[in-house]
Amino acid sequence: MSSPGAVPMSLPDEGKELGRGIQESRVSGSDPDLMEDREGGEDAVLDAKVERIYRKLDLRIVPALWVLYFLCAAIRSNVGLSLTMNSEKGHSLSGRLGLTPHEISTGLALFYVCYVLFDLPANLIMTRLSPHVWMSRIVLGVGIVGSCHAALSAEWNFYLLRVLLGIVIAGMWPGMAYYLTLFYPPSRTGKRIGQYFTAAQVSAAVVGLVSAGFQKMDGLGGLTGYEWMFLLYGLVAIIDGIVILWWLPDRPKAPGTHVQPTGWRRYIPASQPALSGEDARIHYEDLTRVYHSRPWGMRDIVKILRDWRLYPLTLMYFGVVGVGIGVQNFGTLIIRATNPKLTSVELSLLFSPIWVCDLIAILLVTPMSDRFHHYRALFFSVPVCIQISGLLVTTFAGGPDNPWPRYVGLLMVGFGLGPTVPICMTWTSEIFQRRHGEVGVAAASALVSGLGNLGSVTTTYALYTGWESDSKKGPHQYRKSNLVMIGILCMSILSAITMGLLMKFVDGKKTPEQQGAVMDRAARRELRGQRGFGKAKGGN
Repeated sequence: MSSPGAVPMSLPDEGKELGRGIQESRVSGSDPDLMEDREGGEDAVLDAKVERIYRKLDLRIVPALWVLYFLCAAIRSNVGLSLTMNSEKGHSLSGRLGLTPHEISTGLALFYVCYVLFDLPANLIMTRLSPHVWMSRIVLGVGIVGSCHAALSAEWNFYLLRVLLGIVIAGMWPGMAYYLTLFYPPSRTGKRIGQYFTAAQVSAAVVGLVSAGFQKMDGLGGLTGYEWMFLLYGLVAIIDGIVILWWLPDRPKAPGTHVQPTGWRRYIPASQPALSGEDARIHYEDLTRVYHSRPWGMRDIVKILRDWRLYPLTLMYFGVVGVGIGVQNFGTLIIRATNPKLTSVELSLLFSPIWVCDLIAILLVTPMSDRFHHYRALFFSVPVCIQISGLLVTTFAGGPDNPWPRYVGLLMVGFGLGPTVPICMTWTSEIFQRRHGEVGVAAASALVSGLGNLGSVTTTYALYTGWESDSKKGPHQYRKSNLVMIGILCMSILSAITMGLLMKFVDGKKTPEQQGAVMDRAARRELRGQRGFGKAKGGN
């Protein structure tokens, strides 16, 4: 079976000549553009056009992914907020359903178990189908299942909806990372992943603030505040899923290529191509490896599973995503433990600044990690150290009469969390696209995200409310859970350092050709070094 990303047999003469030229240049090194690279830099006019094309793609792709991720992240995290909404009236989700802390932890963990199981299949299906249709399917499913949370009436249907939400949302995060690599070279994806990843932080901040408003709607129309929250967010997500069918571009096609839709594709709205004319031709020359992705099979998946680079990345992701989800789901409970006098509305308002700090760090660090992309390990490890410091402050600072230093520790955790997940996902795409091509990005990003989310299962099921001895009231509440999270963050740092050293001393001795990389223009720029040092020019 051929990959949908492969150039069709009816490729126009222009595309054939460009593809042939790239392949010949790998052997003879006679391509004029590549010779110019060796002599000291690309043509300034062409470089400016390339930068303009990527900015044009930004306007089409990044806002759409941002809105998609915002809504999915909001619906996913609303459960955590619903646990304390209108609790004074007994109208919180846990109060209405009579859920014990252990049952809550089980429901939250079931979501991540399904997410882990279905992440890889979902991403591989996306490579075979239309990517923009698959992204639309995800947000539509999340909207429908999210709305159904308003009808929860018993423990068993709470479990059922968490399972369904985990299934329909699987592949969203690694799928967006894979989608970006269809339009951008790896050294440009970190900034874009960081840009739409801010949606999760804005979502966490906004839903915390908006939940205060939903609590004021408690009783309106016979619904509780959290029921209104689930219904309205779900409705907006369904509308967004329909809009995405028209707005997001499908995978890029070689200039002049026209493929007549067949089968079920005839009934799906066709979105306009992202680029046309000269812009499409320049993008083709700059990112030829995407247009000439080869078919893949199970043998390729086995090669990816056997690649040792997959496992340090997974451990890196395990720690930071576990801490991130732990803070996201139990942030309000941790704040309340530091200051039991706070009302539920005050808890919602104090929850938001954590994610504002997270957002600021993303905007500061991810563009630098792209510009100096040979130092991904450093840009990952320093924020993790900030998280560890914040957890120590939250655990040991202040006291019953002075709870605010512990709250400052949570702000530090938020700031440190920001860039770590985007950098880990970017590094994964960067390594596996070069070594395994399109399927490498799809499979590795799904495996790192899926297996790494076992960290989310650990923090939601085993820690905090799931750890009975740690949930006792008092000044040391959640101390053990915080220390466990510090431990898994230390594992993430060690994994990043190990990965960086192995990449330098193992892969650093091999040429890209020896690693099987297709050397198009973008790959040549990345080979010269990170933008900001040496001869390389251009923006992000």
